Amino acid sequence: MIPSWLNWKIILVVIAIIVVSGTIFYSRYVAGKIAHEERKNVEAWVEAQRTILNSADTASINLATRISTENTQIPIIETNERDSITGNYRNLDSATVKDNPLYLREKLLQFKRYNRFPIILVLKDTPYTANHYYYGESTLLKEARLYPIVQLIIVALFITIALVAISTSYQNTQNKLWAAMAKETAHQLGTPVSSLEGWLEILKEDTVNDKIVPEISKDVNRLLLITDRFGKIGSQPKLERSNPVPQISHIIEYMKKRTGKHVVFAFHHTGTTTYPLLSPPLFDWVMENLIKNALDALEGNGEISITCTSLAHAFIIDVTDSGKGIPKNIVKKVFRPGFTTKKRGWGLGLSLSKRIVEEYHKGQLFVKWSEAGKGTTFRIVLPV
Repeated sequence: MIPSWLNWKIILVVIAIIVVSGTIFYSRYVAGKIAHEERKNVEAWVEAQRTILNSADTASINLATRISTENTQIPIIETNERDSITGNYRNLDSATVKDNPLYLREKLLQFKRYNRFPIILVLKDTPYTANHYYYGESTLLKEARLYPIVQLIIVALFITIALVAISTSYQNTQNKLWAAMAKETAHQLGTPVSSLEGWLEILKEDTVNDKIVPEISKDVNRLLLITDRFGKIGSQPKLERSNPVPQISHIIEYMKKRTGKHVVFAFHHTGTTTYPLLSPPLFDWVMENLIKNALDALEGNGEISITCTSLAHAFIIDVTDSGKGIPKNIVKKVFRPGFTTKKRGWGLGLSLSKRIVEEYHKGQLFVKWSEAGKGTTFRIVLPV
């Protein structure tokens, strides 16, 4: 049985780590072999220099010269026995050496860090005279050392792109599912609501039902509003410039009548009223969801404060409750479809609200502040 924590993302990351780790170890092994071969090549080159200086045999000199000229990759600097640069070097940029007097000294220090012990060519025993040869990494060795780093970057980029693509695909699938469910709900509600409207017209003809009919009419209108809201999910709603303040005030009054006496509502508006583009039915739905969420957090006792701030570029709405707050470890999860901490409910209210604000109104909906035992503030930012 596969453990619950072992999902495809973890498996993908583990495989990537194994591949990259194996590559790094193998690259280090190859780089070590190349470095060993390069030292042998430098030793052979130094021996060729000895032959050129000391041998009288033409064949030996020709062979040594050939060995000497074949080194076109490994940079070498020659010093005397006191480590003073003689001016003899190989496979370094001559133009840079000419333009920068310190270039050879800087390279020598770099080579000494790479190889502490030089290859020594003794010229005379008495007085002792010798040349020291320091060498650096060839281009091939540098590429071998850089290869695992480049591969690590490529693998990390591949994993990132794969995860983003899969996450986007999953989110799009979820969005289509919620939109399909909303449209189907609207379709299913449509028939009984139409029937109720017909029966309501019949009841209006009977004077006995004067007190009942208005209340039923309110409920039918409410059902029509809910049907209209669900029908707008999944399609681009028509936006119009609206003043959100009266709408919010109306929603607060509506919710007040359906809450207990121990819940206090406060509503404030600052700044000159601005008119963002809104879909009024969907915006009302968002506000109702946030207020209902606040009421659930209060558990029948506390305060809900709604503050509107009009700015030149945005209309900001803060919905604050004095409830139990949201634990830090789940703040990022509250907008996920299906996530809920309640015993009842599908966990779609905040998810749909975020979709309405961000996708349809091009705004933002997020948790501005939350602290355990003190409350939570949800913020809506609507562009003007």
